[in-house]
Amino acid sequence: MAKPPLPVEDLTRLYGPTLNYTPPGGWTQSARHAGDRLVKTHCCFCGQQCGIQLRVRENEVIGFEPWDEFPFNRGMLCPKGVKRYLQGAHPDRLLEPMLRTDTGFRKASWDEALDLTARRLKQLQDQYGRDAVAVLGGASLISEKSYLLGKFARLALGTRHIDYNGRLCMVSAGTGYKLALGVDRNPNPWADIREAQVVIVAGSNVAECFPITTDYLWRMRDNGGKLIVVDPRRTPICRNADLYLPVKPGMDTALFAGILHVVLKEGLEDRAFIANHTTGFEAVEQYVKQWDPRRTAEATGVPPEAIEKAARWFGTAERAMALHARGVEHHSHGVENVLAIINLCLATGNIGRPGAGPNMITGQGNGQGGREHGQKCDQLPGQRHIDDPAARAYVASVWGVEPESLPTAGYTAMEILEAIHRGEIKGLLSICFNPLVSLPDAGYIREALNKLEFFGIIDFFLSETAHHADVVLAGSLQEEEEGVVCSGEGRVIKINKAVDPPGNAWGDSRIIVDLARRLGAGDKFKFSSTRDIFEEMRVASKGGTADYAGITWERLEKEMGLYWPVPSEGHPGTPRLFEGGHFKHPDGKAHFVVAEVRPGGDPLDDSFPLHLTTGRVVSQFLSGTQTRRIGPLVDQYPEPRAEIHPELAARHGIANGDLMTVTTRRASMTLPAFVVRTIRPDTVFIPYHWPGRKSANMLTHRTLDPRSKIPEFKSSACRIGKADVPDGVKANGQLNVLGGG
Repeated sequence: MAKPPLPVEDLTRLYGPTLNYTPPGGWTQSARHAGDRLVKTHCCFCGQQCGIQLRVRENEVIGFEPWDEFPFNRGMLCPKGVKRYLQGAHPDRLLEPMLRTDTGFRKASWDEALDLTARRLKQLQDQYGRDAVAVLGGASLISEKSYLLGKFARLALGTRHIDYNGRLCMVSAGTGYKLALGVDRNPNPWADIREAQVVIVAGSNVAECFPITTDYLWRMRDNGGKLIVVDPRRTPICRNADLYLPVKPGMDTALFAGILHVVLKEGLEDRAFIANHTTGFEAVEQYVKQWDPRRTAEATGVPPEAIEKAARWFGTAERAMALHARGVEHHSHGVENVLAIINLCLATGNIGRPGAGPNMITGQGNGQGGREHGQKCDQLPGQRHIDDPAARAYVASVWGVEPESLPTAGYTAMEILEAIHRGEIKGLLSICFNPLVSLPDAGYIREALNKLEFFGIIDFFLSETAHHADVVLAGSLQEEEEGVVCSGEGRVIKINKAVDPPGNAWGDSRIIVDLARRLGAGDKFKFSSTRDIFEEMRVASKGGTADYAGITWERLEKEMGLYWPVPSEGHPGTPRLFEGGHFKHPDGKAHFVVAEVRPGGDPLDDSFPLHLTTGRVVSQFLSGTQTRRIGPLVDQYPEPRAEIHPELAARHGIANGDLMTVTTRRASMTLPAFVVRTIRPDTVFIPYHWPGRKSANMLTHRTLDPRSKIPEFKSSACRIGKADVPDGVKANGQLNVLGGG
């Protein structure tokens, strides 16, 4: 039966209205104390996973120190990194399980909450079948939890349907890399960026979303290299770019086809590399012939001479790299966009060498590791495909079950919500995933959550999605359990436990293991620590593409990380893939794949003539569940604004700071205008970190890439207008009473 979410007023009785919390004494970093200890670990946010030292007093993280020796960031941190330590003692932390009642949530014992969760999941499966229950995970979990969650779904629940919020991040890149190169991992360590002579950054606001990566780009330019930026917005990194290509949202495939056209026309390709190390080139060569600079310019909005210059720089460089992120991948043709970039690198022989290769910039904390060991719907540990008979047989032998007992591939994250909407999936268990803010078409998502017959959540804050839950299980922050993550460059690193979960909260792994036992699968989950889980994960990954067999916690501590694959304990790791031209396909070659230009799923027309694109800002992270609670980060960017070009603003009589309404085919949203010259005149940009009427994902659409099943966040058709503001209402701080949809 549909259930309404609890009003925020009811929740604040337990956890206080502290979304902009300031601790007693302000935000100054705590002074050193004789009893303090430093714990070397890593930032909990983006896929850079910068090294940090957390300062701990008793059982509380009270500050941080730079970790200068960690090679990736050498002590540097972004604004989110320097404030991440403030979450542990935040008054919004969930300190005990909670159960929904008719009047609000109430506190519960662990036995009561876990018994109810296990009983309701089992009842639904007994009534509707095993696949009537689904699991949604998080890409910021340590890899041990990701592995555990995948095993839990397939053995304790026996459901096909498990996926994770990395589906909203890296899957188009991973799919493209598997198709072309045979493996889902970056070819290069980040140190290679400094060696490149030309770097293309496509669809990535590096300076705000991945600030430490910016330093690598500056070192590249210090060495005489050139920087090319591809983006509809002139993001901060463009200030030092040598060439800016202002592509229309959704037209990246055409742009890279046009660049490759010029490379081939001018004979800048590496014919020896193509002949010796690739297949499929002729089909790609034939396809890009139609994308001459003039046609490409008409389709993309990038001047022909800029297309030609980018092609010549990239084609004549001895070492060229391409870095790409969500601006390229968040499309219903995101895989094509990625393949078009890889094709350019393969055609010019720019792969498998220092300073040469395509590379994806990972958005979430363990976005790489989170999909390697079974949390993704189609993968088993070691990046094995779940429908591969040999993979199923091996993993089944490690788990002590018959291969035929393992479920096959199930629904992806967005498809799970659609199946809930249809009534096909009745129960959901979710951990560290806030789909009400992070999935497209938020009104549709809210309706789906209200249709669930049972909804359980494991988290450390009460997210907007958790307002719809029947049971909330108080879980753990990254620094409250020990384990590993894999950074965006493929480096497996160690997360050290700094403190225990506060109050009566539990570690996430303890919760999942306990639930497995209550579901009758305790004999398959005899783990007493995350180290036990890691040791089994090593065995389960052995021989797979993402082979962790030779990785130990001790080696990670000593060597400050190892790049997989590491097939044995004596193996040094693999910082750079494909050296010598050896690729991961059975034929040992890289595969050119034709990347056809296709329209998006929400086309412009006379009623909706503008492009809407979404993204991040420097002080916020993903759905904002964590960063919206930290005062200094909130102060940097307290609410969403709509970036528009002065020409577009003038046509609608909108001045900077005016309230304006953005309307798509799904909803309308009213918010302040931010008039800037750093965006295309046909494009509107809104950051997506806020919930409710401030949610940009009210406006986005649910079209999925057919191969990666990633939603098309980066290109929606919209129109704008100056808002009809009621008397007495000012733009500043009034979003809570405006907007809608």
